[in-house]
Amino acid sequence: MTDAATCPYSGKPLNELTLTDPLIQAQPTEFYARMRAEDPVHFDEKLGMWLVTRYDDIVELLRDPETFSDKHGYEKQYASGYFEEFKQILETEGGGFFSDAIKSDPPYHTRIRKLLDKAFTAHRVKSLEPGITKVISNAADKLMEKAANGEVVDGVREYAIPLTIAVICEQMGIEQYNGEKISRWSEAITAQIGRMQDHDQMVANAKEICDLQNFIIAQMKDREANPKEDMISDLVHATTEDGEKLTFAEAVSLIRALIIAGNDTTATAIGNLMFILASKPDLADELYNNMDDRRYMNRFVEELLRYAPPVRGLAKMTTRECELGGQKLPKGAHMLVMYASGNDDDSKFECPREFSTERPNHGSHLAFGVGIHRCVGASLARMEINVAAKELIKRAKRLHLQVAPEDLTYQPTVATHTIAKLPLTLEPRS
Repeated sequence: MTDAATCPYSGKPLNELTLTDPLIQAQPTEFYARMRAEDPVHFDEKLGMWLVTRYDDIVELLRDPETFSDKHGYEKQYASGYFEEFKQILETEGGGFFSDAIKSDPPYHTRIRKLLDKAFTAHRVKSLEPGITKVISNAADKLMEKAANGEVVDGVREYAIPLTIAVICEQMGIEQYNGEKISRWSEAITAQIGRMQDHDQMVANAKEICDLQNFIIAQMKDREANPKEDMISDLVHATTEDGEKLTFAEAVSLIRALIIAGNDTTATAIGNLMFILASKPDLADELYNNMDDRRYMNRFVEELLRYAPPVRGLAKMTTRECELGGQKLPKGAHMLVMYASGNDDDSKFECPREFSTERPNHGSHLAFGVGIHRCVGASLARMEINVAAKELIKRAKRLHLQVAPEDLTYQPTVATHTIAKLPLTLEPRS
């Protein structure tokens, strides 16, 4: 993170700044602070969206799904500017265009959410921990083997992404998979809601999503004939409380969401974890000394999610004229809810740019959202981050960043704050 004194865009008028600027995407802290102070519900003209930046306004919005629609905001965001062509590509080559069932509004959302909540009960997630620990331990061993001779490794591509893909594929029952292909699918989905792609990129990403959907449909057909103890089987054979099965389109949509969301944002969080440990060696020592303390580890993960949330912002749309944060909004206002800015709001979190496991309100962060759309897989993500941190710090005494922090590259998207490459050397423990 860059402080205001060294921020390369500090001093420019707010109306000259935009979240579409790659520099601001990479180093957003000052931009967030300026909006919270000067214009907390700020219209970004180049992006064409209202940015909601203060913690209290974000919570108010998220607790009012009737006024601020998830469904309409998400649909407006998707393949922005090229939606009809994108839809046609999926219908022609990808088995169909399937609206995202989880990004819907009540009462339909309520029906879908109840089904998904059954897959992520605390008991079920706890039962997964031994298997997930084994997967992550293997990933950490592979990383350290490569780093043993001082070789530079990519923390994102060689640890964060492979381990989260391996975990979600195990839960979904996908035994044979191509990790690089799943990573490309994840990037394609993120790009479609990131509002940064040009036409050629949209077409390329649409082709990747077609490949993903065709893969999912083949997996579904296999589970219809041969049910297994996995999440794909659960969804293919699931019934609602009124005894109805999910439709084909709903099942494709939900499996797609679980495969992608189940690895993409968690991988971002683990990449952020590695960057923070490389930047704060005292924190790495603190983590190692307390890794067997469950209370400490829980607090560490919550503070990580507050300090560096993987999701930057997600879309909403007003269903009526309203007022938020002193700003009058028309019906149909397209909004980006800036979770990362809310987590950095010093009216809620004292000294927000300090990483403190003793923060009294660390659990109030917005990384997983609030209200009916709170992340369904939050407990699983927490556990993966916890285990990934422990398994890494058991093996690596120090992580050394091989470029200046300001030279790190990030995925071009307004939706997440994802490090694209994280070159590190690792100092092994004796």
